[in-house]
Amino acid sequence: MPDSLPVCNIPSMGATSVRDQTERRYQEPLSAQFSVFLDNRVGKLLELISLFDRNELPVVALNVIDATDHAVIRLVTTDAGATRRLLAERRIAFSESDVIIVSLSRSQGLADLCRCLLAAELSIHYAYPLMTRPYGAAAIAVHVEDQALASEVLRRKQFRVLGEGELLDP
Repeated sequence: MPDSLPVCNIPSMGATSVRDQTERRYQEPLSAQFSVFLDNRVGKLLELISLFDRNELPVVALNVIDATDHAVIRLVTTDAGATRRLLAERRIAFSESDVIIVSLSRSQGLADLCRCLLAAELSIHYAYPLMTRPYGAAAIAVHVEDQALASEVLRRKQFRVLGEGELLDP
């Protein structure tokens, strides 16, 4: 790695670690990611997306993991509660986990985000872009081993971490 790349320095917090402060006082904006399990058949993804469209529930991020006999569709919507109810009512198999949604800019791009998480010794499990541009900027859904700590670290470095209500274009 070239020596000229900037380093993401985490501010010192004395005897109290970022993790300790996060667990006690900090409530981060998290978004719910739904992992929907579908048979790997032609048209199944269209059926799923059409279901959300008919219920006026925008899908703002989507990632497809394809296997021989099934697919896992990771998605984020603008209303986790409505998504949960819709999938349960239709008896569609799903699991739910938290992701952080981070707005990127020209001054703070993907490499900067990765540097900050690396400096905090946080591994990125996976990431995928949003299909919308909240506040006119690109955004990415990130799943890490410690969502609260990652969110706190990024916010301290002036990244905009978005909540569920901020995911649509203004």
